[in-house]
Amino acid sequence: MKTKELKILLSSPRGFCAGVERAIEIVEKSIEKYGSPVYVRHEIVHNKYVVDNLRKKGAIFVEELEEIKDKSRPVIFSAHGVPKKIPEDAKNFNMTYVDATCPLVSKVHREAENLNKAGYHLILIGHKNHPEVVGTMGQLPLGSIDLVQNEDDAKKYQNKSKRQIAFVTQTTLSVDDTKDIIEILKKRFPNIKEPMKEDICYATTNRQLAVKNIAKSCDMFFIIGSRNSSNSVRLVEVAKKSGCPKAFLIHSQSEIPFDEIEKSNTIGVSSGASAPEILVENFINDLKNRFTISIDEVEIIKEDVVFKIPKKLN
Repeated sequence: MKTKELKILLSSPRGFCAGVERAIEIVEKSIEKYGSPVYVRHEIVHNKYVVDNLRKKGAIFVEELEEIKDKSRPVIFSAHGVPKKIPEDAKNFNMTYVDATCPLVSKVHREAENLNKAGYHLILIGHKNHPEVVGTMGQLPLGSIDLVQNEDDAKKYQNKSKRQIAFVTQTTLSVDDTKDIIEILKKRFPNIKEPMKEDICYATTNRQLAVKNIAKSCDMFFIIGSRNSSNSVRLVEVAKKSGCPKAFLIHSQSEIPFDEIEKSNTIGVSSGASAPEILVENFINDLKNRFTISIDEVEIIKEDVVFKIPKKLN
């Protein structure tokens, strides 16, 4: 007997961004064009459901090109971007490759290259070992770009080069945290050059604003997404900082905390930019089996961004 009434505030926009949709389409179209298997270097996007689905269709995921036994098969580079060396290696192996790097990540790559050519020493604000960070740092010669991960790093940073400095950022960071790091750098290095246009992507910004907008009205907040998805993990942090301390990531191995939800009246739900909507629907259906639910979708902005896929796949 469902007695407990539960209100769900469904955050919008949520889920897939244009870069993720494009990357998934690139894998599907590559399988159509070249047959299977096609190889994908690194998870195309950080979501187990998406990766498993593409695996069923004929994609094989590897971490390095060396793992690919049959070099006559095409390889796709993930949406996070790759160091410059990787396409060069693919050419040396005579491999066909398709680059699914998100255009907004490519924009940061070009920006970093241009600043380097103009004589700047670069700082990248981002998270160590994240594939996007590895890719961006790998655009430039060794030693010409330094990673700053947090406010502490920014306070301690020493410009060892004699060049003027500029900064770029990972596209999936917390807007607020990044703002604080940038403020410290600007205070310490008043002449630091900043990007012409913000590097944090529109989808990251919109999803964080949408969560922020409803967090204080929620007793609990659930973000659907993977543990290695930077933008999903940031959404959990944003919910906590914006007035809902009980915020959780729901990933493929998660147990839904029904007992805790039982004590709540209103819960917030959103999803990271690499999480498909079906996972949000599944989560809500699990709640519907236990509670009487009302859903209020709270949309702060309509997204209409679309990125074209490479011509060779059309």
